Amino acid sequence: MAARREGDGGEPALIWERPEPPSRPTPSPLSRDRIVRAAIELADTDGLEAVSLRKVATALDAGPMRLYRYLSTKEELLDLMVDAVYGEIPAPEPADGDWRGTLRSVARHTRRAALRHEWFSDLLAGRPHLGPNALAHLEASLAALHGAPGFHDIDTVMSALEAVNAYLVGAIRKEMSVLHAERVTGMNEEQWQQASGPYIGRLLATGRYPMLSKVVPDAAHPDADTSFETGLDYLLDGIAVRIAG
Repeated sequence: MAARREGDGGEPALIWERPEPPSRPTPSPLSRDRIVRAAIELADTDGLEAVSLRKVATALDAGPMRLYRYLSTKEELLDLMVDAVYGEIPAPEPADGDWRGTLRSVARHTRRAALRHEWFSDLLAGRPHLGPNALAHLEASLAALHGAPGFHDIDTVMSALEAVNAYLVGAIRKEMSVLHAERVTGMNEEQWQQASGPYIGRLLATGRYPMLSKVVPDAAHPDADTSFETGLDYLLDGIAVRIAG
């Protein structure tokens, strides 16, 4: 395995600080970009569990040890994959007074990226992403909001963005879990409802669930797009009340 370049303080340098090795004339030339693209293709097709340095090397017709010249661990590969997806997300435009539009744009574009790459939702939460694309997206989001009505201090900007991000993580993971369940069971939402309908009907007939007895026949049961937008509206309404107080 290739040695990792040390940082100024003697600590191992992060992947973002390590220069890419010079290319070599081989039948299967490598680069970090080619490695990341191959890993993303594997994850898009078979999920994150399909991604390993060995499988990526096989997809690139290269020996696994060659990949260690470009990165050191699977965790670094996942970081690079996440940053590549951030590079697909358009930066928000300045709010120009429309902070709702800015936050809505951030949420919608991030969700669309997650729908293209379902594994992305599993890596959205946790510590901040430090890749250049992720940092550029965060910088653009902060700059777009800062100075909009009610967003004159940086703490308010950060709190609003963090609230939207928390909503995104929950909403997108729920949506991805439904898609995953459809693939695993072979039943879409309507088929699952039909299969479980008799059981639910028997439970409601006991009278122990009066509120659920209203939900099942009377609630709207919107599709995923409508549910996402409605939840986002509730969140933005709450932010509006907070910054007006």
